[in-house]
Amino acid sequence: MHFFAKKDKHAAPPGGWRAVVLDYFYVLVGSAVLGISFNVFQLPNKIAAGGVSGISIILHWTLGWEPAYVLWGLNIPLFIGGVLILGKSFGYFDYALKTLTGTLFLPLSVYLTASWPAATNNPLLGSVFGGVGVGIGLGIVFRGRGSTGGTALAGQVLKKFTGWSLGISVSLIDGLIVFASALTLSLESALYALISIYLQAKLIDVVQIGFNTEKMALIISDKEDAMRQAILAEIDRGVTRITSQGGYTGDDRPLLMTVVSQGELTHLKQLVRAIDPESFFIITNATEVFGKGFYHGD
Repeated sequence: MHFFAKKDKHAAPPGGWRAVVLDYFYVLVGSAVLGISFNVFQLPNKIAAGGVSGISIILHWTLGWEPAYVLWGLNIPLFIGGVLILGKSFGYFDYALKTLTGTLFLPLSVYLTASWPAATNNPLLGSVFGGVGVGIGLGIVFRGRGSTGGTALAGQVLKKFTGWSLGISVSLIDGLIVFASALTLSLESALYALISIYLQAKLIDVVQIGFNTEKMALIISDKEDAMRQAILAEIDRGVTRITSQGGYTGDDRPLLMTVVSQGELTHLKQLVRAIDPESFFIITNATEVFGKGFYHGD
């Protein structure tokens, strides 16, 4: 029986054993950062910020259960159920193996650091730095193209049976966990958990794409040639000409697209305004840019 999707050999450039080892290193290091952040920030301050870890915090403070055992007891069945229920939609075999690694190692890191003292007993600091630590840990795991299982797998199962998006499914599950913490721990703990969840999401993005945000500009102008030459000569950035059509007139209009750094954006604005004050100019973030003159990635 084929549980996993067949991997497209063109989906990612081959990296050999070095890339494989690096992926597993990311998964292990990220899981360790998660476990430490859980024990020194979130657990002692009752910050049940969603996920299976949030369930383990609730059960620890209400029933006295050991969080590491709860994580193993929930994550392993979720992984097995995800494989059996989702089948090929679970993903590729290498992703499943790295997810299993994270599923097993995260509780182990929680178990091994259980005796570490709390870094703070201030719940606000616990929620902030717990969210930062967990976000960094998850971001590192995702850079290794893996997962730590948990509610992400539960969300995939819920998506399969309801047709909801994965984002809505995971958010619903995490929301129920936070609501349960409000009922069993305190409303204040649940509010701190929301802060932690927000910071987790932001730090995952930072680890995944970094702080460098380039800018993509789209320019529609009647002075296309002058605009294109100015960008090429004065900013030294490439320009792509796209044929577009006006929605109202139906006329063909040239659309210029270019990507510049944050520092070059002001110069670009001045150029566009000087050449054609009547131009239509759109600026948006380009969080990852690969190619000549920009970041080339890992």
